[in-house]
Amino acid sequence: MKVAIHQPHYLPWLGYVAKWAAADLFVFLDTVQYEKNGWQNRNRIKTRNGPRWLTAPVHARLGTTIRDVMVDTTQPWRARHFRAIDDAYAKAPSWPCHRDALQGFYGREWERLAPLAVESAQWLARALGVSTPTRLASDLALPEGARTDATARLVGVCQAVGADTYLAGRDGALYLDAAQFVAAGITVETQRYEHPVYVQEHGEFAPFLSALDLLLTHGDEALGILCEGSTWSPLSPEPR
Repeated sequence: MKVAIHQPHYLPWLGYVAKWAAADLFVFLDTVQYEKNGWQNRNRIKTRNGPRWLTAPVHARLGTTIRDVMVDTTQPWRARHFRAIDDAYAKAPSWPCHRDALQGFYGREWERLAPLAVESAQWLARALGVSTPTRLASDLALPEGARTDATARLVGVCQAVGADTYLAGRDGALYLDAAQFVAAGITVETQRYEHPVYVQEHGEFAPFLSALDLLLTHGDEALGILCEGSTWSPLSPEPR
């Protein structure tokens, strides 16, 4: 069984969803530290004025794990995000198909970041046609060493779900101790993602947006376009 493991991202980008689609199980790694100015609570859409950040405001001290990060519910960010998406994609071919679902999503209250990011990603993946099931790392029983060592954490997740292959992102693979995977009998495959160029709203192409952009502009063709960018290769078994 192939497993992909990644921190929850809000409305994630194409490469994230492509890795999810290639797996038999996708695990949201909600047990690691929140990264300020990362992708866990923000992403970009394409507007008539170019790419725009959509950021869910949060309260998080240094060292707070993702599952413990609180959303700042005093700010009207949900209405702002929906209005921004509605304005940016009002004329996009697939906006009528997804408008009501997104309006319902943004009509909900969110107190914690992890459920918000996870459910935004799950909705987006389903809408694109990805059926790979998901689990939360916080629901798994992991060994003590998995709390302090990044590779041991990934190996522990793989073992907890019965995976024999770990699908790693290109950047994440640079920091793995391959020997730990070899010792556990787990194969590592590394993703290389070449960003596809596709027709967008509002003029010149802008890469590295939320996959929501591709969904709303290309509908049923979006998943095929998205997955074309992924190639996989085995990671060298040599330790770091």
